[in-house]
Amino acid sequence: MKTPQPRTAHRVLAATLITGLALVLAGCGDKFTEPFKDAPRGATNNGPAEIITNPDGFSNVSAKCDGPNRVYVAYHGDETYAAIAVVPNDPRCVGLR
Repeated sequence: MKTPQPRTAHRVLAATLITGLALVLAGCGDKFTEPFKDAPRGATNNGPAEIITNPDGFSNVSAKCDGPNRVYVAYHGDETYAAIAVVPNDPRCVGLR
């Protein structure tokens, strides 16, 4: 039995790595292109939010009422992370539905 030549082995390894990387990237991209695909959901709150912008390098904040609660979301540009805080029974949200 012949052993593969070093160049052939490198090509096979490179092709395997590229294929694996392509499969991983294809699997991860679906979450951002098709929102709400992960679980059943109820009503959607499309009401406007107040946006608080901070100087570059700091996270921005959006705030809006969801029923009697005020919801704050801190985000940084188009990054995939955020922080959420809820103020239950916020007086600014009384009477809003």
